[in-house]
Amino acid sequence: MSPSIWQILIVVALIMLLFGAGKLPRIMGDMAEGIKSFKRGMRDEEENASPQKADKAPGPKDTLN
Repeated sequence: MSPSIWQILIVVALIMLLFGAGKLPRIMGDMAEGIKSFKRGMRDEEENASPQKADKAPGPKDTLN
């Protein structure tokens, strides 16, 4: 059971009334910044985890000494 176009329009109109047209871009921008920050944190965590694994594995130089 999917919503009809009228139901979607009513929900959009209610959101516009509650938040106003000026606040919506700011709210969406804040949400986008939060998502970017989350992705950046995940990428940094992966980059920090990768060298640790490589450092622990013995390399050819370690076995010669």
